[in-house]
Amino acid sequence: MPGTALDTVVTAETPEGILLELRPAGLSSRFYAFLVDWLLRLAVLYAAVLGMGFLQLGGLGTALLIILLFGMEWFYPVVFELSRSGASPGKRMFGLRVVMDNGLPITPGASLTRNLLRAADFLPFLFGFAIVSILLRKDCKRLGDLAASTLVVHDKRPSAKIEQSQVTPIAPSRALSPEDQAAVIALAARAPTLTVE
Repeated sequence: MPGTALDTVVTAETPEGILLELRPAGLSSRFYAFLVDWLLRLAVLYAAVLGMGFLQLGGLGTALLIILLFGMEWFYPVVFELSRSGASPGKRMFGLRVVMDNGLPITPGASLTRNLLRAADFLPFLFGFAIVSILLRKDCKRLGDLAASTLVVHDKRPSAKIEQSQVTPIAPSRALSPEDQAAVIALAARAPTLTVE
């Protein structure tokens, strides 16, 4: 997946003293997610113009199209960010989601703030400020994220469980004592919960 090779782990401490590891999404994965969302919004607008016949309704159709355009531009990301997944379809496709700096789900105020400030990121150089901000910061935040105290992070996806029938047993080079066998079995049972370190 684009943007996952860099080690840009950000830690957040919960009130219980637990350290959460958050992996901020870089420029490439955020760009691809934005592109998918932009194409989806374009498809909805295209369907409204041609499929629903907004243009045949005259002035009323134009008004409905402007309202739809406004809603898609300003509230499309907010609605999806406040959903259970915390991600728009584009972000979900690339395994991203939006969270608060402390790792908690995004709040309505923070979602509105970060999305209203997309205009500041966009102007005057076509997301130039957002790109520079993402590239210069370890946590890959754009201006909207800074103002709203949010992060776009790679969502941890559960790894596929391997069934014992899928694993070919290999006999050890020398026989193991019962204590050693118990230690290997205990390690195998704990393996899914162990970190890379």
